[in-house]
Amino acid sequence: MRRELKKFFRLVDALQTLPSIGKKSALRLAFHMVLSKPMDALKLAHTIEEAVSSLHPCVVCGGLSENELCHICSDPLRDKSKLCLVESAKDICIIEESNEYDGLFFVFDRINEQTFAKLKEIVEKNGVEEIIFAFTPSMQSEATMLYIEDQLQEYDLTFTKIAQGVPTGVNLENVDMLSLSKAISERVKI
Repeated sequence: MRRELKKFFRLVDALQTLPSIGKKSALRLAFHMVLSKPMDALKLAHTIEEAVSSLHPCVVCGGLSENELCHICSDPLRDKSKLCLVESAKDICIIEESNEYDGLFFVFDRINEQTFAKLKEIVEKNGVEEIIFAFTPSMQSEATMLYIEDQLQEYDLTFTKIAQGVPTGVNLENVDMLSLSKAISERVKI
């Protein structure tokens, strides 16, 4: 059957390359696109092509942008004294959705001289006073944060990290041990 429907199974294989899409989901999506909603599938294909060809990392922060500078780096109303370090451009989108942060961002995805040079340039240019770490909690992240602090010790900076602990509405039995131990050790007075 795979020989007779080569194009269909190429679509299934392509869909399987997406995160969290297994063979069953890929088959279901492929059938839906081809049989139920072919016009929607063509629109989706065009939208994907358009996005892939026009989106790229911001030259300053590494976030997602359609221009050389992203909308955050080019916004004069952002609080330039705060710089949030994240692991990926996706993290910027997630934090922006919260509407709780009005500072700048920097994607710190690898430790090398070029990354530190860009980071130091942003700190100096914007008069950054606070570095906020928004990394995935892990021992490696803790070590990375200490290393970054050491590399930026020449600047008068306050270093903070986003709070960790038990998510709202989640039973304790469903919380991982690292989050639970952080929640207990970093408890606050009420």
